[in-house]
Formats: sequence, structure tokens, C-alpha cells
Amino acid sequence: MAENGVKEALVSDHAALYDPNVAQRYFAKFGRIGGCFARIAAELEKENRLNRTETRILGQYLNALIGTFRALNHKYLMTGRAEGAPGLTIDRHESGFPVAQELLMMAVDAQQAAKHLAGMPSVAELRDRMVRIIVGELKVPTALQFALSQRLYYEALQAGGLFQARNGPDVQWLGQEGERRRFLLHWAVWDAQVNLPVVWLMEVLDSGKRPLPEDAYRWPGMQQKLLAQSLAGLKLVTVATGFDKDFDEASPVRLRRITLGPMYSAGFTLQSGPISRVLEDARAPEGEDWALVWTIEDLVSDREEMVKDGWFSSRRRQVFRLDPLTGADTGATRLERMIVLPERPYQVLVEQDPPGLRGIRKFVVGAGGRLIPGA
Repeated sequence: MAENGVKEALVSDHAALYDPNVAQRYFAKFGRIGGCFARIAAELEKENRLNRTETRILGQYLNALIGTFRALNHKYLMTGRAEGAPGLTIDRHESGFPVAQELLMMAVDAQQAAKHLAGMPSVAELRDRMVRIIVGELKVPTALQFALSQRLYYEALQAGGLFQARNGPDVQWLGQEGERRRFLLHWAVWDAQVNLPVVWLMEVLDSGKRPLPEDAYRWPGMQQKLLAQSLAGLKLVTVATGFDKDFDEASPVRLRRITLGPMYSAGFTLQSGPISRVLEDARAPEGEDWALVWTIEDLVSDREEMVKDGWFSSRRRQVFRLDPLTGADTGATRLERMIVLPERPYQVLVEQDPPGLRGIRKFVVGAGGRLIPGA
């Protein structure tokens, strides 16, 4: 059953959070979830699933995602309390995250942040006015509270460092291998197809005359290509093969897609299957009735071949290793799903032991936010 204050939107999968207490519980829930991100990444590095460079880069995107939720929390702080205060719309089916339109609107707001801030009183002035109204008039300064929340929202946008709908590709130099340079290309999107944040990591061996980030001829085209193919519906082997064909001097030797979500919550989302029963039967207290899924898809080059490229020339071509059992379906070398959940839902999950969740790696959030690898 949907939590009181969650109103169905015109699109059945979407819901508007119009009640102020419900909206704050939603952001508090994601605040706790976000507090686990760095610990999860550190655990993956400890298990050699990520190296130090990858953990650092992933951490940057995770921190940006946390910053985006903080900014949205400011924007919707007075939902249902102040006249004209907006309400957050979330995707309640197989996502649990704000709808992609929220990120697009945030990008538009960021372009006008300086203009809005220039016309607003400072934080100190707004707080001073609020105190005078509380003490002198014995009233709740609702309008000023709303103005302060919007001031903090635009300040967060102006400061930057947030997870946007499209976070363009960047380059990390990894070293020299013979005559070729090894780079790690990384970028992230808020994938509208699944309404989830997704981080991409691609290792490339490059033989170009100029290093990629300094190559004004090749690098812009690569950036556009990568963003255009950052879709949940595309298999990794499709993305990597297309890149390999389009850029002769850059050979993708590894590609990973890390999907952060869905977030399931008995109070906010609609779910089916075993996770629904787990959350329902757990009857966990507020703030602990959730589960977050991470999916890591990994594609690795098996070998490199030289293929004819015209009458008198040839070029390198990667042959990717696909999982012999699921590769045709997943387009990846391996695929791993992980689920993160508080102690009470985890206890119920262990008791019920549903077949559909047996092969998923579990992480348990204990007291004080401690992350415990589960069975």
C-alpha cells in the first residue's frame, strides 16, 4: 500500500510526493542509502572487483549523486507547507528514484542560478527576518522558509559537482603499454529508459599521435558516440563493438556498466516478486524499510585480431569474451547483481530464502551505518 501523502500522477508508474512529512521521509531514506555508497565501493575494491583508480572515479559519481539529492531536498523542503512550493515526482515502479524530468529541470535551473541568487536576500538576512517574525509577531515565517530553501537550492546548483542527466566522458591516463597508451574513459547518465543513475567505465588502448584528451579531432566525436549509446537497452558488446569499428586507433579492451538501483521501499514503490514479500513481512521501522540493488555488467576483450580494412590495409579488431551460458542474452563477460538492505529486511530475506534472490550478493546495513557483507 502506498504511504499516505503519495499521490498517483497521470503516469501510473509515477507518483507525486505532496505531503511535507512524506517528502522528508523520502529524502531521509535516500540520505541513509547514500551514506552506504562509499562503503560499498570500498568493499568492492577490497574484493579486487574494482582497483583504486576505479574506486576513486566511482566515488566521484556517488558523491555527485548524493549532492543531487541534497539539492533536491532543498528545492522540495517546503512541499505542502508554502504556497507555490513544488512537489517531487518519483518513479515508483522498478526505480524508486526521482523521474528523469527532475534532473532535466535541475539543469535548466542551474543555468539561471546566478540570476535567481542575485535577486534574493542572503541566507543571513532571511534568517534574521525569520527570527523577527517568530519573536515579534509569534507567527511561523512560512514564506521566508520557502525563500530560504530556494536560496540554498540555487546555491547548491551554482556550486556544481552534482550528478546531472548527462555527465560527459572524461579521461584518466593509466599508463603506457608498448607504443600504445592505456586510458580509462568514464562517464555517467541518468538513464531515462530505466530511470536510474548509471556509471560507465571503458578501458582503451590508444595508438593516436596525440593523447585522447588533447586530440581535438578524435575526442569530441568519441564523447558524442559514448553518450549517444549510453542506453540501458543496448548490450555492452554492442556498445564496445560499435566504438571499436568507429575509431581505428582506440581499442576498447574492457567496458563496465554500473547501474545504481532500483530502490525498493514498502512505503514508496510498487514491487512484485520475492522482494515485495520480504519488505512487507519485515515490517521494518521507518527509515529501514528499503532495499537497493546494484548491477555491474563487465565485458572483457578475449584477444585482438588484425582484419582487412580495404585492399592494402588492415586494422586491429577486438574479439570480446562472452559468458558461455548467458552471453547471448546479456552481451557481457559477466553480470553481477548486489542488494543492500537494513538488518530487519535482511533477516526476513534469510528466513524466506526465496529462489529468485539466492544468487544475489547481499550487503547488510547495521547499526551506525556499518556495512556487513551478507551470505
